[in-house]
Amino acid sequence: MTISDKEFDRAVQDAVKLVPDKFKKVLENIAITVAPEPTPEQRKEMTHGQGELLGLYQGIPITQRGPSSYAGVLPDVITIFKGPHERVCSSYQQLVVQIEKTVLHEIGHYFGFDDAYLHSHGY
Repeated sequence: MTISDKEFDRAVQDAVKLVPDKFKKVLENIAITVAPEPTPEQRKEMTHGQGELLGLYQGIPITQRGPSSYAGVLPDVITIFKGPHERVCSSYQQLVVQIEKTVLHEIGHYFGFDDAYLHSHGY
């Protein structure tokens, strides 16, 4: 599957709308971005094998933050990668579902869950 950058951005927006409000309400200082492909440095952060890196959470999980305020810092970032999603999806509908799953997986890292836990729960 190949789509334009504009269509992919729309798919990400559509997928983020599907994230349950109970998660959206507790997210603080986090940005969701899009990139064409993961960089070699980002691929090194993969902990679950040699497959596609669909998304990446970069930040400090809330479980590792100190008791003091977390104000004045750059936002944590969830990056959704276009190329890998295009390679694993064959329709727009499937793309939106997969992006939603990827976003939820990366939000799980924000909450401190590791890949093994997230994969065992379908994310």
